Amino acid sequence: MPSPSRLLDQVRDEINVRHYSLRTRKAYVEWIVRYIRFHGRRHPRDLGGDEVRAFLSHLATDLQVAPATQAQALSALLFLYKHVLKTDLPWIDNVVRAHCPRRLPTVLTKDEARKVIAHLRGDYWLIAGLLYGSGLRLMEALRLRVKDLDLYHHRIAVRSGKGAKDRMTIVSPALIEPLRQHLAKVRTLHDHAMASDYGGVELPHALARKYPRAFQQWGWQYVFPAAKPSRDPRTGAYQRHHVHEQSVQRQVRYAAQRVGIEKPVSPHTFRHSFATHLLEAGYDIRTVQELLGHRDVSTTQLYTHVMTPGKNSVRSPFE
Repeated sequence: MPSPSRLLDQVRDEINVRHYSLRTRKAYVEWIVRYIRFHGRRHPRDLGGDEVRAFLSHLATDLQVAPATQAQALSALLFLYKHVLKTDLPWIDNVVRAHCPRRLPTVLTKDEARKVIAHLRGDYWLIAGLLYGSGLRLMEALRLRVKDLDLYHHRIAVRSGKGAKDRMTIVSPALIEPLRQHLAKVRTLHDHAMASDYGGVELPHALARKYPRAFQQWGWQYVFPAAKPSRDPRTGAYQRHHVHEQSVQRQVRYAAQRVGIEKPVSPHTFRHSFATHLLEAGYDIRTVQELLGHRDVSTTQLYTHVMTPGKNSVRSPFE
């Protein structure tokens, strides 16, 4: 029977084979470790449905974690049993999955969105502009490569978005020239890094082996690179990562506070506002669905509940 450390190595290998993100790999490994510790360091092969249910109940009742957190823990354990231990799951139907209540999203007015963005500076201003002007998720914006921008046609190719799906979305004409100026600065940074012999970025999946020099090519560089190179935890190589998401989240939160907005504002709020304002402007819900990359139109329909009163929303008969 493999040791716990060997088991975790197997988990990482299976995750890498399926090209899951580094963030998913870290989360799954942490949940599996917590599961093993909860059951007295017994090997998961000796555990089953009752133990999984006990662990999930502990998360919900004792730790009072959010339903989404409990669902992530269950996904990690199901991955462990199905792909690593190769164990049949006859008890899977008896595991109660937490129901995530559908909450109404927080949406800024157009004036509020402009005020928050106006209080951001540098890269943060441009990133927020893409979140609000293109409907990008935060990580989709930070993972943009130079080759994904088609400024001539005012569009962006989003690669491997949520659900590993690609899609096309729009770029506001007001951001075209700022993006060009920004890319010129990034190109200078990239050329300097190449001259210093530490240029380059990580490449998705097996492209690094297929195209050994592609990591240094301009088109593959991040649109929003970090100020300094960092060590890749998987390869050990020094490469330039993208701007850290927490720094963007912090700057957006501070900007909202400075303009006196009491709503809980995060970078994702701009995406919600993008969808809502398009629907208020009369755009077809299917068009908005495509721009957002939603799998089901019912997800997009949620924004109809937060539209401001007007010709495109339901009006009270009392009026």
